[in-house]
Amino acid sequence: MKIYNNIDEFKLIENAVVTIGTFDGVHTGHRKIIAKLQELAKEIGGETVILTFFPHPRMILHPEDQDLKLITTITEKAQLLEEMGVDHLIVTPFSRDFSNLSALEYIHDILVAKIGTKRIVIGYDHRFGKDRKGGLEDLQRLSKVYDFEVVEIPEQDINDVAVSSTKIRTALLSDDIALANQFLSYPFFITGKVIRGDQLGRTLGYPTANILIGESYKLIPADGIFAVTVEVNGAPHKGMAYIGHRPTINGMTRNIEVNIFDFNQDIYDQQIRMNFHHFVRSDIKFNGLDALVVQLAKDRESVLALLS
Repeated sequence: MKIYNNIDEFKLIENAVVTIGTFDGVHTGHRKIIAKLQELAKEIGGETVILTFFPHPRMILHPEDQDLKLITTITEKAQLLEEMGVDHLIVTPFSRDFSNLSALEYIHDILVAKIGTKRIVIGYDHRFGKDRKGGLEDLQRLSKVYDFEVVEIPEQDINDVAVSSTKIRTALLSDDIALANQFLSYPFFITGKVIRGDQLGRTLGYPTANILIGESYKLIPADGIFAVTVEVNGAPHKGMAYIGHRPTINGMTRNIEVNIFDFNQDIYDQQIRMNFHHFVRSDIKFNGLDALVVQLAKDRESVLALLS
């Protein structure tokens, strides 16, 4: 997959089959749309193009809203789209100037002049251009002028996408990993850099890799213990992850850390991917470190059973 960080980097191609959206999570609903995109491209010997935006439009248009959390970072989204076999991903920097393009400018300057769209797959409720005045009817009207075909995504499929996104976020924030993964069609994951902690886990017999998430908008599941697999240099390892404030030692900051089973490599400053498979238990305060160690042994057995 070719990735473009600006629409101007993209070179016109023949028979571009295009869709537009945020595609947060690249979940089951999105995958229906992408499958349709690929089917249409195959019919005309074309290539698939996804036009997405970063930052997320809400971050620019509503900066006061600090509650927006996304299922995938822009890098994670690109990785998932590449795994699906998308040909081209255009990441358009979203700005107020971009949001002020008229519907006609959006269609002519972006879709036609810059991409060379031959088919566009779009939802009945997709809005674009200044004040979100552009929509499906504009595309259908101008398709005759600029010689492209509009393929409408059925209302039910659009609703599935919206419902899935909402349900995934809700599930992750309530530790329903199973439901989130069902909607995603893959294990929810986070990627981050391994940083040095205070080495407490090592003294307890459960050394952990502390993970720094570089993107503040990345959604993190609710606190607790999780059965995970950790990808280090592409190789998977079983482990148990912890998210929380470490109440047993009156911790002040929220930590994300993982005890990787049967692993002793030095991975400081490396990027790792942690896939969430099962929720094990909530985060609780124990009556001292000895009680915590006893529980960690039980957690390890639970995780091994869940991942077996």
